[in-house]
Order: sequence, then C-alpha cells, then structure tokens
Amino acid sequence: MPLGLAATRPDVVVATVPALPTVVAGRALAVLRRLPLVLEMRDAWPDLARDAGLRSGPLGRLMERIVGGAQRRADLVVTVTAGFAETLRARGIACVETLGNGVALDAIPALPPRDRRPGDELHVLYLGNHGESQGLERLVEAAARLRSRAPGVRVRMVGSGTRREELLALNRRRGEPVEMLDAVHGQAAREHYAWADTVMVCLRPDWASFLHTVPSKTYELLSIGRHVTAQIQGEAAAVVEAAGGGDVVGPTVDDLVAHLEALWADPASTRTTGAARGWVASHADLSTIGHRYAELLSRTVLRRRGRFSRPRI
Repeated sequence: MPLGLAATRPDVVVATVPALPTVVAGRALAVLRRLPLVLEMRDAWPDLARDAGLRSGPLGRLMERIVGGAQRRADLVVTVTAGFAETLRARGIACVETLGNGVALDAIPALPPRDRRPGDELHVLYLGNHGESQGLERLVEAAARLRSRAPGVRVRMVGSGTRREELLALNRRRGEPVEMLDAVHGQAAREHYAWADTVMVCLRPDWASFLHTVPSKTYELLSIGRHVTAQIQGEAAAVVEAAGGGDVVGPTVDDLVAHLEALWADPASTRTTGAARGWVASHADLSTIGHRYAELLSRTVLRRRGRFSRPRI
C-alpha cells in the first residue's frame, strides 16, 4: 500500500482475487489516487469460498462483502471462464470480460511418444497441488482397487499441498498402491511427464463453482504430447473435449477404475496426434491473451478518462 501511494502515478490499478489483501489495497489505491480499478478473478469468488465452507462466521461474511463490493465498484472485472462471467452479469455487474488461462508453447516442447504394446504397464501420473480442490483420494482408492483388476496399472502422484499428509496416510492404509513423490519443477517435472502414458487433471465434483473453473494446468497438459485423463466437469471438461487430447471421466471412483482399466487393456487408447497442442495454439496462446488484456486495460482507462490519449500500463 505505501509503495502504491508513493509510486509514479499509473493509469490503472489491477487487483487479483483470491488474494484478499490485494483486493482491499487495490480498491483503496484506486479511490485515493482516483484511478480505474480492474478486478481480476482468477477463481470463482465468493462462490468458491461458499463451497469451501469459508462463508460461515464474521470473517467469512466480511470476505464476501469485500469481494462482492469490489466486483460491483470495479471499472472492469476479468474472469477466466465464460460461465462465471455470466454469473456475475446476472448479479448486476455489467462490465465483465473473459480472458482464459493460457500457456507459452515455446516453453513447453512436445514429448516424444511412449509406445505401449499389449500387456505393457499403463503409467498414470498426477503432478500438481494436493489440496482440497482436487479430490485426490479418488485416485488413491482407484489405484488400490486396480491392483487386483488391472495389475499392469502404475499410479504416481507428485506434488505437495494441504492434504498431502492425509493422502499419504490413506495410501499407507490401502497398502501403498500409489508411488507418492515430493514436488518437483523444471526438467524433473518433464521427466515425470515423459514416464507417463496418461496425465490426470481433476477437481472435486461437489463444489458447484467448479462447473465454471478450468485448472490452469489443463492447457499445459494438453500441450505436452500425452493423453489426458480429466476427472472434471463443466467448462473444464468442454476444453478437454474440444481439444481432443484425452478423455473426460465421470466423478466417482468406479468411473476412474473402469476408465484406467480400459486404457491399460488398449495401448492405442493413449496415443496422441498433436491435435490438442494445435488447439491450445489457437485458443490459449499466452501472447495472444496478453495482447487482448492490454487492449482491455487501455479501453478501460480511456473510458474512465472520457478522452483519447495513450495510457501508461
């Protein structure tokens, strides 16, 4: 906040949710410096907070008032999904635009194919956050059941998060059907992807806000040249289906067991053609998204000023 007040006068203040202190500071700076406020909704707040049970109590109600008030007073609200944009418009928030997540494809080389033959192992990888949002206990349970039904299925989970210890304990109780490894980045992550035949993206099915949530990792997974197993719904499922890079799976453990058993039985089922990477290049290129964001910011500044001049962004 002090830095924002002391800095050379900008043209616009951009505050990102769900970082609540950023919303408060951004709103205050916009008022004090008489600048337009752009509120960037990286998650579907306050809806996601309600699903997570954070609304109860004075602190939860205060959070909802702060986020809702900022949305109503912002000069522009930017969402990452069209569905959440429609939700906000239905609440009377008029100036809403959608800019989906994206990736820089030149930083994500496609992996060479990993050919499987009948009887070969199926390598299943989840690499990412082990938190409340993913519902990863389903993968641990599915791996345990597959030991007898499809002994050639190997499951690996790599990452960290708030539910990591609980998942480790569940894995031990179920006889350690999953190879659980610590979080990695860069080349080490790429080596895990190279090991995999199918990579997982998942969200728990019981939070309604996830119908309008697309995990940012989805676009990376569609770009690397591996089959994607997507235990997701709503807009995220539509992205995977449109890209043609994998399969959308139902929300239950039984759904996941049946799917992975079928992939193991049919080596051709995990082969990819590169079409998904092409779809990402056309629909989720980070450079293109960045240029559109700059245009939206410029338009917001000019609308607030009521005159045409070159803004400093």
